[in-house]
Amino acid sequence: MTVGFFSPLPPAKSGVADYAADLLPLLPAVVNRSGDVNLYHVGNNQLHREIYGRALREPGVVVLHDAVLHHFFLGSMGEEEYVDEFVYNYGEWSRELGRELWRGRSGSATDPRYFRYGMLRRLIERSRTVIVHNAEAARRVGEKARIIPHYFKAPVLPEGWAVERWRAERGIRPSTTLFAVMGYLRESKRVMAVVRTFRRLRAERGDVALVLAGEIGSTDLARAMKWEGVMGVGHMTEREFWLVGSAVDVVVNLRYPASGETSGIGLRMMGIGKVVLTSDGEGLEVPAGVGEEEMLGETMRECAEHPGRVREYGLEVRERVRREHDLGGVAERYLAVLREA
Repeated sequence: MTVGFFSPLPPAKSGVADYAADLLPLLPAVVNRSGDVNLYHVGNNQLHREIYGRALREPGVVVLHDAVLHHFFLGSMGEEEYVDEFVYNYGEWSRELGRELWRGRSGSATDPRYFRYGMLRRLIERSRTVIVHNAEAARRVGEKARIIPHYFKAPVLPEGWAVERWRAERGIRPSTTLFAVMGYLRESKRVMAVVRTFRRLRAERGDVALVLAGEIGSTDLARAMKWEGVMGVGHMTEREFWLVGSAVDVVVNLRYPASGETSGIGLRMMGIGKVVLTSDGEGLEVPAGVGEEEMLGETMRECAEHPGRVREYGLEVRERVRREHDLGGVAERYLAVLREA
């Protein structure tokens, strides 16, 4: 069996590209060429535009990294084409709603309606099988879904002295609890809510710090970097990612609105023993909605007050992640689905 492998790959700045690059050597794959069965990695941005088109023309197995493609269509279509696609998904009765969403697209990054309407119908209909990473994405896809968990690949971590030096250079004492938000810093990662909560906690206890590690997605977040106790790190290389990840104590990885994706960053951090706060229960849960900031504040306070418990819990989660998300085991499950297709 030969697998036609279609995906963004490094140096593209994309979590999907990194994911595909690790999976590729473990499959009998040819890149950007058709095989006995084709594997298409599809996400919610324009890096996947040609891949999406080919997946429709030459049906195969789709890996759906985001169970919402709404923003993909907003970025790749004009108004009439977008509205027709919306109607194809939800029926003629929805045409006016489609026009309303098109007109309000400037707010699509934070408006839950754009996440509620995934616009998946055409891709699902044309695909033989759709691989997803969690139960929520499988619910959205329906009977063609096959769940294969996101993998964890054990990294080569920096030595302890390098981690200690990184913290010391930034004035972070060994006793200081360092929180982090990592990855592309966009509105849906609830960064401003994290910053507000952190500032209240710092005013209360003092010995906490926050690093925003990744590219900044808005001017509001850029201004937040100037607040006391908040530091910024731009786009990170792989080595820098693991250095920062090793240096922090707790990762805050909230997401709302969500698109049914599994966070590769959250899983990587849990895989090295970090406590990760999430909106969806994949880590230590802080549910989105009313009361989010209050619960986040209580959870962050508990983490700061009980560092020993944080380390113990992180080690427990690390063992589970390494057992259930092993890259070799994930590749075997891919092969089984591809053979079936």
